[in-house]
Amino acid sequence: MAKQNTYREQEKIENTLKLRELLKELPPYVKDYFRAKDPTTSDKTQISYVYDLRVFFRFLQETNPSLKDKPMTDITIDDLALLQPVDFEEYQEYLNVYKSPEDKLITNSRNGVARKMSSLRSFFDYLFKRQLLLANPIRLVDIPKVKEKAITRLDTDEIASLLDYIEEYGNGLTGLKLAHYNKHKYRDIAIVTLLLGTGLRVSELVGLNLRDVDFKNNGVKILRKGGNEMVVYFSSEVEKALKDYLELTRKAITPVVGHEEAFFLSGQRKRISVDAVEIMVKKYASGISTKHITPHKLRSTYGTALYKETGDIYLVADVLGHKDVNTTKKHYAAIGDERRRQAASAVRLR
Repeated sequence: MAKQNTYREQEKIENTLKLRELLKELPPYVKDYFRAKDPTTSDKTQISYVYDLRVFFRFLQETNPSLKDKPMTDITIDDLALLQPVDFEEYQEYLNVYKSPEDKLITNSRNGVARKMSSLRSFFDYLFKRQLLLANPIRLVDIPKVKEKAITRLDTDEIASLLDYIEEYGNGLTGLKLAHYNKHKYRDIAIVTLLLGTGLRVSELVGLNLRDVDFKNNGVKILRKGGNEMVVYFSSEVEKALKDYLELTRKAITPVVGHEEAFFLSGQRKRISVDAVEIMVKKYASGISTKHITPHKLRSTYGTALYKETGDIYLVADVLGHKDVNTTKKHYAAIGDERRRQAASAVRLR
């Protein structure tokens, strides 16, 4: 019997095939750029980049008279060599609002514009570095600075309220809604408890297989960004939620062929998807808070609580799988509201 791919391996295969299809729409030298980026860039990031570059080439077709009737695949390096800084400034302005080929209006925030311009800058840096272009005019254009957003997280009382809310959610339901809730109750509690108790990324959670959860040592084996395997340990609270799900729900389900190893299953008896987890978390969180709570916000909640309890920023970075501890410091060791409140009474006027 052939070895079954892990969730992440299968996802990478699908993303690679998707990337190849998207690149067929773009000039050949764009494919060379992605081949060069492959060792240092994840497949998900590459797909984001190719979408961004496709927007740029469509912009050239729409706004440049000499390229208007030229297929996108036929736009040459010589065509790009004619671009001036003003062309990139016009493109940056264009990104604020434009129409897709399907005539759908698309808008970008300041951060969205900055990300797309950064993708384009990386592409032109490659062309210049490989001496395919003699100049790099995009480097003469100022890109908007990305504004740091305050991290949204649940307070301690909101964490307890969320778990209580999920447990009691069925009290006001009847009929099919109640049956649906009862069917997924222990799974949903287990998912939210695991996210809050370990700080896993939602993609890491949905990729869990039955063999990845070790109750002897209370740890889950996950595949981090970059392909590194790691064991993240969990508490007795998380242990109980996971065991309840396995005993009261998972054991009674016969998974669809190909999904037998998946730890968390959907209503269709397949591996639960990232979208399904995000919708589920949003549904429950909206009942206890006006904050926009996503699985990533539950990860932030865990990171904040861990730093508050231990004061060890290196431990937080390690458990969350951050490659650069400065990323962790920026998000979790900054002055928070509690310390700002202390400042209000620290200085006496009389």
